[in-house]
Amino acid sequence: MNNRSEVRDFLISRRGKVTPEQVGLVDHGGTRRVPGLRRSEVADLAGVSVEYYTQLERGNVRGASESVLDAVARALLLDEAERAHLFDLARAANSSTAVRRRPAVQRVRPAIQAILDSQLAPAYVTNGLGDVMATNTLGRALLSPLYEDPARPVNAARFRFLNPRAAGYYLDWEATGRDGVAGLRLMAGKNPYDKALTDLIGELCTRSEEFRTRWASQDVRMHRTGVKRLHHPVVGDLELSYEALDLPSDAGLVLIVCTAEPGSPSRQALDLLASWAAAPDAVEPAQEEPSDRGR
Repeated sequence: MNNRSEVRDFLISRRGKVTPEQVGLVDHGGTRRVPGLRRSEVADLAGVSVEYYTQLERGNVRGASESVLDAVARALLLDEAERAHLFDLARAANSSTAVRRRPAVQRVRPAIQAILDSQLAPAYVTNGLGDVMATNTLGRALLSPLYEDPARPVNAARFRFLNPRAAGYYLDWEATGRDGVAGLRLMAGKNPYDKALTDLIGELCTRSEEFRTRWASQDVRMHRTGVKRLHHPVVGDLELSYEALDLPSDAGLVLIVCTAEPGSPSRQALDLLASWAAAPDAVEPAQEEPSDRGR
């Protein structure tokens, strides 16, 4: 991915989303030739010259100070994920090297697997690409449709955009597509030269028109907590709250735990799923072979 074009497209897309009214500018009428704010308006709000902001929007953020980037982020009303993405892009522009890193081998340590196995709720570990690195028994049962895909490592984005069975599994179809792409773009800003990441994005852009369209939107998003609405082929509909916890000692890995409201139909369905998973011919807790995908 080209850093200058990434910066340019991101800033233009964010500027196009902000209306004058949102930032307290008076609309004097007439036809605006651009969606959102003009460059001059962003420059005024950020306290920089139009010429300097124009250079930033052309992708030249090398040497831009933190205070300038922060001012631009405020002018464009960037949220936490968008601000982090802008700073990541600037960090990459200021890096002294642009080497496509060889994928780092990732393993789930036995201690992390023991934590997974101790959970009564569905739990699993993913990396920044959405690869499922390890699960407990109930987590493996919950994700069983993903494991039916022969491609390895099991990957949530590949399943969502390339497997036709995904449409019957994800009840919030639009949200899962939007959030999946936004999470990958955030990761691409952090690791623009990660070969495994760029290979995955290239594959999805080539094979999925939906992914390609969503990728062009430049949206980014952080996923720390939320609700998953799924239709499981064995137990039916599930509405599960989830928490995503970074593993500080295992860079790039995230522990995800899903829970259901006590006494709810989803809780009953999870209990049924646990019984199914415990059957001798059902699923086993899964730990992928060491992945060559880094963060």
